[in-house]
Amino acid sequence: MKTVSIRDAKNRLTELAREVEQGETIVVTRNGRPVIDIIPHQKRGGLDLMAGETYLRARGIKQPVPYIAEDFDAELPEDFLIAPHN
Repeated sequence: MKTVSIRDAKNRLTELAREVEQGETIVVTRNGRPVIDIIPHQKRGGLDLMAGETYLRARGIKQPVPYIAEDFDAELPEDFLIAPHN
C-alpha cells in the first residue's frame, strides 16, 4: 500500500491511476492523516431475479408470498402507535 499527500496525488493522478489499475491501493493524506483510498474498481453485481426463481422452483415453492391482506398498508390507529407493545 502506497501513501501520498493530496497535493502529490493531484499532480500525479494519471500515474497513480495506472498503479491502481495494476492492483495497488493508494492512501491519500491531508496533513499526514488519511482521507481517501484509491482502490481498483470492482464491478458490483445486481439482483439476479432468474436465480431467485430457479432457487424457489427447485424447492417446490410456487408462491413465495402466499397471502397479503387487503389492508396491509392501511394506516394504523393512533392508539396503537402511542401505546407500548411487547
